Amino acid sequence: MILAGGAALLGGALVALRVARDVVTPPRRRKEDVAILGVDRTAGTVRLGRTPDTIVPGRYSLWFDHDRGHARVGAIVEHDEVSVLRRLEGVQRGDLERASRGRWAGWWYLTPSDLNVPFSEVGIETPVGVAPAWRIEPESASDAWAVVVHGRGVTRAEGLRAVGVFRAAGYRCLLISYRNDGDAPPSHDGRYALGDEEWRDVEAAVVYARTEGARRIVLMGWSMGGATVLQCITRSPLAEHIDGVVLESPVVDWIPTLRFQAAAAGLPPAVRDAALAMLGSGRASSWVGLAEPIDFERLDIVARAAELSIPMLLLHSDDDGYVPSGASIALAAARPDVVRLERFAIARHTKLWNYDPQRWERAIRVWLADQGLYAATDAGTSARTARPRRPRAAAAPSAG
Repeated sequence: MILAGGAALLGGALVALRVARDVVTPPRRRKEDVAILGVDRTAGTVRLGRTPDTIVPGRYSLWFDHDRGHARVGAIVEHDEVSVLRRLEGVQRGDLERASRGRWAGWWYLTPSDLNVPFSEVGIETPVGVAPAWRIEPESASDAWAVVVHGRGVTRAEGLRAVGVFRAAGYRCLLISYRNDGDAPPSHDGRYALGDEEWRDVEAAVVYARTEGARRIVLMGWSMGGATVLQCITRSPLAEHIDGVVLESPVVDWIPTLRFQAAAAGLPPAVRDAALAMLGSGRASSWVGLAEPIDFERLDIVARAAELSIPMLLLHSDDDGYVPSGASIALAAARPDVVRLERFAIARHTKLWNYDPQRWERAIRVWLADQGLYAATDAGTSARTARPRRPRAAAAPSAG
């Protein structure tokens, strides 16, 4: 009995270690969890296995052949209990008819070339080396910049959906990469820090923008990119130069997010708690491969809500399925003077634009105007002068 109990404890510890490593290890191969049941080129449709994501209306990416293939999928034609028939908007690369599995994503555009806008590839000097970024020019001369930060396990292409609304508002867009995302140089340990270190690469992008003439800067972050932006504005001395923040499906507090994901994966609470303890432990974090433990208290922005002073727009869906919206709701309730929440009911994780682009863009456009951050000229009058900016409250001392 004693040996059996010891073996069970060891087994649980090993599972917890694997879980902790999965949280911070950049994925090399993404799971293809959508069945591709048939393609009808004549009708322009594709039949997919029914999942919580594939049944949601909107426009999406379908990656296949281990990300060597990509298709764009549109409106739902019909569905039943096991499958969904959707419009096939086009196949950009690969042979979809030979694929049997794929993965669903919120991307729509793959490169700035898809937007038909002037852009260039630039390098940002970060603490880990030169990180590539896309610099997308505004419709007319402007000193307003939007720095766009992608989420975990994806690249800067995720943020291309935001370019249209920001360019229309008069912004130059800088879509950055950051350590360990596959485009930027890796960190020394090659592990995600969940925003606890990546914020320094966002700070480097702010330095670049200011050097290039930026006088008005809005940061936008998606998912873990949201956590990274929140760390930047609460820890960087350059936060005084940030005028606004827009976050889509953000991780505002990692603990409830990781607990939610563990429950969805069917992990026992003891294994979940052991994994979290490893990530935050000075000794055990090295077993995971981290150079430094993750400070979950510092990453809890609900608890640090009093420190916020920069106007912020949160866009989150209650059916997110990956990052629960509870922390976003709590943050908006704690700081209604600074934080505005645009709350969706049906859109899933980082796919609010895909589900309802008109509402998504309108929310950002109205928020920019309300904060006096709309930089484009409208009918000969600049919105930045038409609506004065709200005075910013003094920030409390940062914990970072």
